[in-house]
Amino acid sequence: MAIISLLISLINIPFSAYGALPTTIIQNCYDGDTCTTMDGEIIRLACIDTPELKGKKANPFEAKEARDFLNAYVANREVNIRRISTDRYGRTLAELFRGNINIQKLLVDKGYGQIYRKYANQCEWSK
Repeated sequence: MAIISLLISLINIPFSAYGALPTTIIQNCYDGDTCTTMDGEIIRLACIDTPELKGKKANPFEAKEARDFLNAYVANREVNIRRISTDRYGRTLAELFRGNINIQKLLVDKGYGQIYRKYANQCEWSK
């Protein structure tokens, strides 16, 4: 009976394929694809592009929606991170995960961003 109880309790433990990845805490997100950690690391979310807040191609309304959604989901929270490389601005290119949720994929699925085809090969889900 004790073995059955143990097996049932193990089945109910949430499993995350991303749980083995390092973690970080996101302080806030500047826009829909750029966040800063509590340690000051600037993260550029890999494989996606979201509307710009400023510049010639800016779309402030949609950019703020993407930023606000992302902040509501990750700001002041611990996330798993898969660091890929750094970009020409010195930002860390990475995928972020909260539990079993790939945050980049979530942003695309919810319509806040799109797959950045030029760099889609960096993320398994976006190929």
